[in-house]
Amino acid sequence: MQRHRDLVTLGARIRALREERGWSQEAFAHHCGLDRTYYGGIERGERNVAVINLLKVARGLEVNAGSLFADGDERPSSSRQ
Repeated sequence: MQRHRDLVTLGARIRALREERGWSQEAFAHHCGLDRTYYGGIERGERNVAVINLLKVARGLEVNAGSLFADGDERPSSSRQ
């Protein structure tokens, strides 16, 4: 299975935040109202997660959804100005 690097990065960020808070993957998925296997796919970058589910994850982590993305090191491409 080919995983998109942005989804892998997003999943890694979510995993790090979850682990910082001491949640197991299974307990956190339940807390968010998501299936454990679906949530595991998010963390592994295998799922192109729907916005509603991304919001559930952000609320579960008690963070703004935007904070789940790049930590600000990336710059917008010049073609988008």
